Amino acid sequence: MSPLRPLRSEEVLRALKRAGFEVIRQRGSHLRLRHPDSRVVTVPAHREIGRGLLRKIIRDAELSVDKFLELL
Repeated sequence: MSPLRPLRSEEVLRALKRAGFEVIRQRGSHLRLRHPDSRVVTVPAHREIGRGLLRKIIRDAELSVDKFLELL
Protein backbone atom coordinates (compact mmCIF):
# COMPACT_ATOMS: atom_id res chain seq x y z
CA MET A 1 0.00 0.00 0.00
CA SER A 2 1.34 3.40 -0.94
CA PRO A 3 1.61 6.08 1.74
CA LEU A 4 -1.04 8.78 1.69
CA ARG A 5 -0.23 12.45 1.93
CA PRO A 6 -2.64 15.28 2.66
CA LEU A 7 -4.42 16.40 -0.52
CA ARG A 8 -6.39 19.45 -1.60
CA SER A 9 -10.13 18.88 -1.83
CA GLU A 10 -10.02 19.66 -5.56
CA GLU A 11 -7.64 16.73 -6.10
CA VAL A 12 -9.89 14.37 -4.13
CA LEU A 13 -12.98 15.48 -6.06
CA ARG A 14 -11.20 15.04 -9.40
CA ALA A 15 -10.13 11.49 -8.48
CA LEU A 16 -13.63 10.54 -7.32
CA LYS A 17 -15.16 11.94 -10.51
CA ARG A 18 -12.72 9.83 -12.55
CA ALA A 19 -13.96 6.82 -10.54
CA GLY A 20 -17.51 7.57 -11.70
CA PHE A 21 -18.88 9.66 -8.82
CA GLU A 22 -21.04 12.73 -9.50
CA VAL A 23 -21.74 15.69 -7.21
CA ILE A 24 -25.39 15.49 -6.20
CA ARG A 25 -25.52 18.33 -3.69
CA GLN A 26 -23.56 20.78 -1.61
CA ARG A 27 -24.49 22.06 1.81
CA GLY A 28 -22.16 24.61 3.31
CA SER A 29 -18.60 23.45 2.86
CA HIS A 30 -19.42 19.77 2.23
CA LEU A 31 -20.15 18.09 -1.10
CA ARG A 32 -22.02 14.83 -1.44
CA LEU A 33 -21.12 12.56 -4.35
CA ARG A 34 -22.97 9.49 -5.59
CA HIS A 35 -21.80 6.63 -7.79
CA PRO A 36 -24.25 5.05 -10.27
CA ASP A 37 -24.22 1.87 -8.13
CA SER A 38 -25.51 4.03 -5.18
CA ARG A 39 -22.30 4.45 -3.16
CA VAL A 40 -22.34 7.85 -1.43
CA VAL A 41 -19.32 9.85 -0.24
CA THR A 42 -19.17 13.21 1.56
CA VAL A 43 -16.12 15.40 0.91
CA PRO A 44 -15.38 18.65 2.76
CA ALA A 45 -14.53 21.58 0.50
CA HIS A 46 -11.63 22.62 2.72
CA ARG A 47 -8.23 23.70 1.53
CA GLU A 48 -6.52 20.46 2.62
CA ILE A 49 -7.81 17.02 3.62
CA GLY A 50 -5.63 15.14 6.10
CA ARG A 51 -4.55 11.52 5.85
CA GLY A 52 -7.09 10.15 8.34
CA LEU A 53 -10.10 11.76 6.68
CA LEU A 54 -8.72 10.89 3.26
CA ARG A 55 -8.51 7.22 4.28
CA LYS A 56 -12.16 7.40 5.47
CA ILE A 57 -13.28 8.93 2.14
CA ILE A 58 -11.46 6.17 0.22
CA ARG A 59 -13.09 3.51 2.41
CA ASP A 60 -16.56 5.06 1.92
CA ALA A 61 -15.96 5.07 -1.85
CA GLU A 62 -15.01 1.37 -1.62
CA LEU A 63 -11.72 1.97 -3.41
CA SER A 64 -8.26 0.72 -2.53
CA VAL A 65 -5.61 3.28 -1.66
CA ASP A 66 -3.56 2.23 -4.68
CA LYS A 67 -6.56 2.55 -7.03
CA PHE A 68 -7.34 6.00 -5.59
CA LEU A 69 -3.74 7.14 -6.10
CA GLU A 70 -3.89 5.92 -9.73
CA LEU A 71 -6.94 8.14 -10.26
CA LEU A 72 -5.02 11.22 -9.12
